[in-house]
Amino acid sequence: MQSKIDGEALPFLLRASRKQQSLTDAVSELRGIIERQLQASGGILFRDFHLDGAEAFRSFAASFGHPLLSYEFGSTPRTQVSSGVYTSTEYPPHQSIPLHNEQAYTRDWPLKIWFYCEQPAQQGGETPIADSRLIYRDMPAAIRSRFAEKGVMYVRNYGSGLDVDWRDVFGTQSKAEVEAYCAAHAIACEWKDGDELRTRQVCQGTAVHPFTGDKVWFNQAHLFHVSSLAPEVRESLLDIVSDPLELPRNAFYGDGSPIEDETLAAVRDVLDRHKIIFPWQAGDVVMLDNMLTAHAREPFKGPRRVIVAMAQAYGLQ
Repeated sequence: MQSKIDGEALPFLLRASRKQQSLTDAVSELRGIIERQLQASGGILFRDFHLDGAEAFRSFAASFGHPLLSYEFGSTPRTQVSSGVYTSTEYPPHQSIPLHNEQAYTRDWPLKIWFYCEQPAQQGGETPIADSRLIYRDMPAAIRSRFAEKGVMYVRNYGSGLDVDWRDVFGTQSKAEVEAYCAAHAIACEWKDGDELRTRQVCQGTAVHPFTGDKVWFNQAHLFHVSSLAPEVRESLLDIVSDPLELPRNAFYGDGSPIEDETLAAVRDVLDRHKIIFPWQAGDVVMLDNMLTAHAREPFKGPRRVIVAMAQAYGLQ
């Protein structure tokens, strides 16, 4: 695990060249550097620039020429701040969020993602990042080949108070709209008793970046799989729900066969080896190529506010 900025390729650090330099204005001056470094290093940290709140952040992210994306088919609770801008995942402060690429559990994802730190936590709360190219190369060959060949099937059960409600995930009260969305995105869905919903989707285990040609580790099996739960939580859930398909969320190989606990333990070990942690400063903005760079969240104490924007949709046809 790495824990510094200076001297590291990731993130590439861009500092303001003068006092109160506007980050939005700097884009026109620095666009060539930004575009080159984003593909070379996978992530850029903008520091000491002037950025006045959420609307200015929205304008900055939108200035790269792609409409900001809504958070469709989400897997975690968030709140919309303004059009295309959301809070970061609203999990309790004592919980960590492992490294992942945004929406890698789907067949459609953003190529660009931005994080804006309005208020750093009193303690912790960093947003670690990691190079998905290095993770791919460092993954044991047998595991890498298996995930590349089989892909990952994500099974989600909404309702019953155990996970995010389907109305929040799909942003609608209409079952017909849910069914239409699923049909358009190669998601199998079925309605169950008690107004509950189950979806299944087979997605990529690895991917190839459309512009750089780099092979990357690109899935969230380690987040969705039952082994991601604390042992006591896993045991309690399996006492209630004996069928792995009935768990709020779970991950299988793309052919429906179980993913072994030890396989995902090895995956998590690789991810941990490549984690880079740096402290937030108020006003920092991090811009990531979402396929080249994974991100996470450390536990924290005290108030913390980090907001997010995404753009440039891409995915499997």
